[in-house]
Amino acid sequence: MNKTRKFETNAIRIQAQRSQHKEHSVPVFETSSFVFNSAEEARDVFAETVDGNIYTRYSNPNTDEYIKKLCALEGAEDGIATSSGMAAVFLSMISVLQPGDHLLVPRQIFGTTYLLITQVLSRWGISHTFVNINDTDDWEKHILPTTKMIYAETPANPGLELIDLKWLCKLAEKHGLYVVIDNCFATPYLQNPIKYGVDMVIHSATKFIDGQGRTISGAVLGSKETINEVRTLSRIIGPTLSPHSAWLLSKSLETLAVRMDRHCSNAMKLARYLEDNAHVEWVKYPYLSSHPQYKLAKKQMELGGGLVTFELKGGIKRAMKFLNLLRLASLTSNLGDTRTTITHPPTTTHSKLTAKERKESGITDGMIRVSVGLENVDDIIADFDQAIKKS
Repeated sequence: MNKTRKFETNAIRIQAQRSQHKEHSVPVFETSSFVFNSAEEARDVFAETVDGNIYTRYSNPNTDEYIKKLCALEGAEDGIATSSGMAAVFLSMISVLQPGDHLLVPRQIFGTTYLLITQVLSRWGISHTFVNINDTDDWEKHILPTTKMIYAETPANPGLELIDLKWLCKLAEKHGLYVVIDNCFATPYLQNPIKYGVDMVIHSATKFIDGQGRTISGAVLGSKETINEVRTLSRIIGPTLSPHSAWLLSKSLETLAVRMDRHCSNAMKLARYLEDNAHVEWVKYPYLSSHPQYKLAKKQMELGGGLVTFELKGGIKRAMKFLNLLRLASLTSNLGDTRTTITHPPTTTHSKLTAKERKESGITDGMIRVSVGLENVDDIIADFDQAIKKS
């Protein structure tokens, strides 16, 4: 990577070595395995004394290019691609945690991550404590002698709460803890947790990195030493990203900056419209001055992101009516698409949590999460306006 080049240039110009055909666009290497020129070469590649591809579960030119590019954009030394965002979450945890270890995590996290911690890791003797994301004292008082990792999202799903990464990494350093941050909502264009001292950054690349709702994928990024263990586990367990999906994602990174600029400007305009609407109970967007952590957002993020959450007056009944009246926005649990998508977290992404757990996580019954797309923002606002009025 040329470190003097800007984000957009690296996203476009980092690519795999061209083949003998001298193609301008990297082809898709749809192959399960690779051949060797000699038995000695096969021996040396397996022994890892020379570089080379063995099997696509291990590596592939497409996944290698994609990860090299993503590492450059995140400021990471190394990384691996995974078949889904949850595979990335899982690998980041089990590469460090062992039976008897303790995990510290805020209550404000993705619903499936919550279930992974409470229903899967707990069966293997890995304990956890959920803390209040905004209460710094609550974090430190729950650190145990067995605590080994802090895992968090910022901005968090779905309420868009933020964590001060500089503070968090100082806390972790004080107690000798690993820090894993889900950077899915911000993307490397808006935020680079590694520069604060985070050990691993994970992505559900299904979201803004792909950006068009075409594929499921994830990534784990960090130092060479940290990723070495993650890679070993990944090769054994096998949550492999397909070459075609890696090819798509590498292409998608070329437009990430320009897409995020539009996502963010559209989201800001929609958030302001909602904030000024008398039918809206509350609205949260990191770059709104009314956001509880607005100053932190301005310091830690380049822009406010593409997600907006809000609640209409009238709670869940009003929310359901509103969602059913939308004409443009897509009712789907995915996010980060070119198209505006919208969902009701209490009955979809976080429906497996109990009512008490949702309340503790700050998820109100009427909460609506919007992933603001790339359509003309006036059309997005018009769609919301007609649905709010009719609801």
